[in-house]
This record gives sequence, structure tokens and C-alpha cells, in this order.
Amino acid sequence: MSELPLAGFRIGVTAARRAEEQVALLERRGAEVLHAPVLSVDPNRIDETALLAATKDVLAQPVDIFVATTGIGVRSWFAAAERWGLAGDLAAHLGGAEILARGPKSVGALRRLGLRELWSPESEEFDDVLRHLRGRDLAGRRIVVQEHGQSLSMAAHALRRLGAEVTTVAVYRVESATDPEPMFGLIEQIAAREVHAVTFTAAPAIAAMMQAAASTGHRDEVVTAFQADVIASCVGPVTAAAFEMWGVPSIYPDRSRLAAMVKQLEAELPSRASGTSLEVAGHTLLLHGGDVLLDGVEVKLSPAPYAVLQALLVNPGTVVSRRDLLAALPSRTAGSEHAVEMAVARLRAALGTRCVETVVKRGYRLAVRV
Repeated sequence: MSELPLAGFRIGVTAARRAEEQVALLERRGAEVLHAPVLSVDPNRIDETALLAATKDVLAQPVDIFVATTGIGVRSWFAAAERWGLAGDLAAHLGGAEILARGPKSVGALRRLGLRELWSPESEEFDDVLRHLRGRDLAGRRIVVQEHGQSLSMAAHALRRLGAEVTTVAVYRVESATDPEPMFGLIEQIAAREVHAVTFTAAPAIAAMMQAAASTGHRDEVVTAFQADVIASCVGPVTAAAFEMWGVPSIYPDRSRLAAMVKQLEAELPSRASGTSLEVAGHTLLLHGGDVLLDGVEVKLSPAPYAVLQALLVNPGTVVSRRDLLAALPSRTAGSEHAVEMAVARLRAALGTRCVETVVKRGYRLAVRV
């Protein structure tokens, strides 16, 4: 019988919801799991007085566009409306609007209520929903946005500047874990490189962990660990985007599903443990943990060029846009595409001018043959 694919690896799990399922998936593959919930997402923790007032406000006037952002939010809102005897009225009222859904979970929740979305982005990102709206004439249009655990007041303000009347509905709020001690313990283990990967299934969990790390003086150590030795594994691009401001490279599967995230770790962890060796511009480039060796000689890279190298190594030989490289830079160096150019120049100075190729109007790639 072959060895389990994740045997010998320690993986931190930050989820509160569906944590048992995720832990079981990892343990069945041999991983040692450290469960440290960062958030407490309990849909029953709803300010019913405020939600009832918001629901009556929605029902008071016709709705032109309704934006559903999460499945749990849609389900919780209608469950509350049913308790108030307003579920039928709410479904009929929103059913007359143009409905936009952020992703498949919100689509599924809407359809179970007999509501049909007109459009949903393939990316499952709220930013793409906003981009879709910004390209239209919104003057005088009434838009209702179901919030997804965090305030979308800035997005609402941006739409109001385009002439829309925007109502946000806060169905539930994401709260910190009741017992933060496991999270603080996980933060210390990340900083000490005592875990191989940490999984994240919600963007607010990343913000909460970084805030907690800052409160204990470990934030810079955590960022450095994620940049070098510890894999930040996200369930999808929406969650991964929360790491951009920290310059942390993260991985996420093509499909935003727990099983797909675990499957990706099955491939990623063993390959990183054995080190990455590539032929780049006639030289042998070896990465092992945070060490970079060129033809057997250690190369010292500062954080910005190291972040660029990590981003280029995600799919060696494929083009990475300047925008994506800018997002990968540490927050203290990011700011404009000039920062990307400087980081690439320093990487070329360390590895050789031919190691990184410029692809005109597209970005950069490692000089490997794939």
C-alpha cells in the first residue's frame, strides 16, 4: 500500500464552518491537522431588529437590481423573513428586479427560492460584479446589495457616485472566534515554520489573523514565513485576494471547493518538500524552502525580487502580468508598476539578465522551456 500523500505534513485549518469536513479530508490523506478557527460565522447571530428594518426598507420601494453575494446570506435573510411572515413578499419583490449573483452558492440559494439570476461572473469575485455595474448607466436605478459578512459601504458609495440609489442589507456579521487561543498558537507555529501549510476559506479570516499576528508582534514573521516556507492555501480567488496587500503568494484551485483545495495540497506540498529545480537560461535554479541556489551557489534576494521569483515559479515559463506581480510584492514596496520593474531588475541582477524574459504588453516569464 502506497504512503498517504500528506503523511508527514502539518497543516493549519482556520475555518469555523464545515471545519470537520475539511479536517477529515486532510487526515484521511495522512496530514497532521491543527484546527485553529479564526472566525465565528454563525448565521443565527443576526441583529433581527436591524435586519427587519432593512427588509421593510427594501420592500418600501421597487428594486431595479438585486446583488446576491453569498448563499448563506440569502438563505439566512429569507429564513428570518419567513419568521416575520414576509418571505413571500420579499421573494415577489426581488423577483421583479434584475438579479446578479456573485457565485454558484448564491445562485443555488436563489434558485431554491424560485428566483433566477440574470448574470453571474465566472470569477466568482465581487469586484467583477462591480465592474459589470460600473459599465452601465445607473442614474436613478435602485440597487439592493446583500452584504457578505463584512461591510460593503465603500462599494455602495462608489455606485452612488454613478447616480444609483443603493441599499445594503447586513444579514450577518463575521465575528472573531470565541476562544482565540488556538489561533494565537497557530500564529506562533507559522512564525516558527512549524507548519507546512495553512488553509483559508474566507477572506475575513486572513484579515483577522493578520490583525491578531500584529497584536502579538508576529505579523512580519508570519508574512515572511508565508512568503518563503509556509503555503497559504485558499479555497478560491476571492479569499486569495485578501493576501495581496501583504505580498503573500497563495495558491487556490480552479474550482472553489474544499475537495479541490485539498487535492491541490496533495500535489503542492510533496513537490515543495523535495525542492524545485529548473533549468533557467542555461543555469540550474534550485529552490528549497526559502533558499535560492544558482548552479549550486546560494543567492540572496531581498523581499521584492524574491516575491517576483515566487510568482513566476507558480507556473514556470508562463507569462505573469505586471498587475499580478504588483499584487505579489510586499505591501511596503508595492505601489506602482515601477516597483515591479525595479524588483525584476534586481532579480535579473542576482540571477543573470537572461533569467527573466519580457513579453511586450503582457508581462514577464522565467526563461524556461516548457
